[in-house]
Amino acid sequence: MSVVISKLEEQKQVNGLDFPLLVTPHNDEVKKDASTFFHWVEENKAELHEKLIKHGAVLFRDFPIANSDDFEQMLNETNYKNMPYVGGAAPRSQVTESRIVTANESPASEKIPFHHEMAQVPTPPGYIFFYCETAAEKGGATSILHSGEICKTFFDIAPEFAKKIEDQGVRYIRVMPEVTDTASAIGRSWKDTFLVQTREEAEEKMREAGMTWEWLDNGNVRTETRVLPAIRYDEETQQKVFFNSIVAVFTGWNDSRNEGKKAVATANGEFMDEELLNKLVSAMDEQCVNFKWKDGDVLWINNHTVLHARQPFEGDRRILASISFK
Repeated sequence: MSVVISKLEEQKQVNGLDFPLLVTPHNDEVKKDASTFFHWVEENKAELHEKLIKHGAVLFRDFPIANSDDFEQMLNETNYKNMPYVGGAAPRSQVTESRIVTANESPASEKIPFHHEMAQVPTPPGYIFFYCETAAEKGGATSILHSGEICKTFFDIAPEFAKKIEDQGVRYIRVMPEVTDTASAIGRSWKDTFLVQTREEAEEKMREAGMTWEWLDNGNVRTETRVLPAIRYDEETQQKVFFNSIVAVFTGWNDSRNEGKKAVATANGEFMDEELLNKLVSAMDEQCVNFKWKDGDVLWINNHTVLHARQPFEGDRRILASISFK
C-alpha cells in the first residue's frame, strides 16, 4: 500500500512544499471499496500524520467517503483522539453520537474570517478535520492560510505592534446568549458553548478556563478570557505562528450583543489598531488558498500551523467537522 500525491490546480508552494497536499487513491479497490479504504488509512496513518505536520493541510479526494459515518470511521482508523467542542463561539449541531458536528452554521452571506480553531480557549485542538457532504453551487471555499507565512508578514507590516502582541498576549471579550442565536456567526449560547444546563455548571467551566464573567439581567453572560498568547513558537515545525483569533474577533464578532473592535485587547487593555489589521486582512486574502470543494472531499488541518476561513456561498452547502486533541 502507498500514499499517492497528486496536483491541485489551486494549491501553492509554501517553503517549497505543496499547500495543501493532495492525496488520491492508488488503485481502484481503495477508490471504490470503503472497507479497503479504512484499512488503507489504518496502515498509512503514521505517514499521513507526518505529511500533515510537514505540509500543514492534506486534502483527500476521490476516496469512498459517502456520509458522516464513513467520515467518522476514517478518523477512528487514526490515532487522533476525539475532542468535545467546548468553548467555541460558532453555532453547530451534533451529527453523529461521537465525534462529528456541523461546521460553522452562520449565514451563507457571511464570510468567516481567518482564525486558528478555538484560539480563544486555553487548550485549543491540535487538529481539525472537514468533510464535504454537499458542495455549494457557488463560493463556499474553506480558505486555508499558512500561519508561519502570515506571521512573518505581520512583523513586516507592523513590527512594533506585532512585538507588543507577542510580548503581552491578548484577552477576548464576548457576550453569550442564553439560547443559541443561529442568525449570528458567534451566536452559540453559554449552555452550548460549555455543554452545560445551569449557571453553576457554566461557572465551573469558566473558572477552569481562567475566565471572568458577569451575568446579565436577560440571562446572557459577559465573559473575558485570561491572557492568552497571540504569537506562539511551534516546536514541531520550528517556526513562529500567528496563533490567535484576533482578526476573526476584530472583524467578525459583531452581532446585537458584541462589537468586534472591542472584543479583543492586549493584556494592558489596549484595543487593536484598525489600520494595521486591515492591512493584515488584505495580506491574508492574498496569501491564502481557496479550492473548490467536491462532494466526498476530506481536509485535514494542523491547527498549530494553519489558519482557516470560510467564503460566502450560494445554494446548499453542508460541511461536517471534527476536532482532535494534540
